[in-house]
Amino acid sequence: MQLRPCLPLLIAILLAPSALAQSHAAHAPSAPPPGRMELPWHADLLQGLPRHAVSMDVHGTRLQCSGVDLVDVLRRAGAMPADPLRGAHLARHVEVRARDGYTVVFSLGELDPTLGKQRVYVTDQCDGKPLPTDAGPARLLIPGDARPARSARQIQTFIIE
Repeated sequence: MQLRPCLPLLIAILLAPSALAQSHAAHAPSAPPPGRMELPWHADLLQGLPRHAVSMDVHGTRLQCSGVDLVDVLRRAGAMPADPLRGAHLARHVEVRARDGYTVVFSLGELDPTLGKQRVYVTDQCDGKPLPTDAGPARLLIPGDARPARSARQIQTFIIE
């Protein structure tokens, strides 16, 4: 049995894992993602960020609100890079916790405009007025959701891991 004709194939097979590792390394973020971050709600989180008009039906009522894209809040806090997500950032998520204990979770990948394109808005005004106490000080609105199950109200904290 002669091995010489098979030698190039054997070398290619042995080198393939390192080539794959180099390929993944080229797509990894230049800086590792930050560790766990907790952002307690305060109105300054939305201050100076681009505002959007957001409409959504919530339990039979049409809400006409104003708020900020959650991605902008996360980027300003340093929890999400401005560039398209890659590598370890794709395993991260944000929990939004409400005062009554209600919690919803979004992966950063689904929020990234270059990937999932899910628009989630942190709203603090409806019909031109601050939210009432039973809904505020802020709530989420996700116009792309078929029902408002993730439209948490009474936002208290954002936890990013």
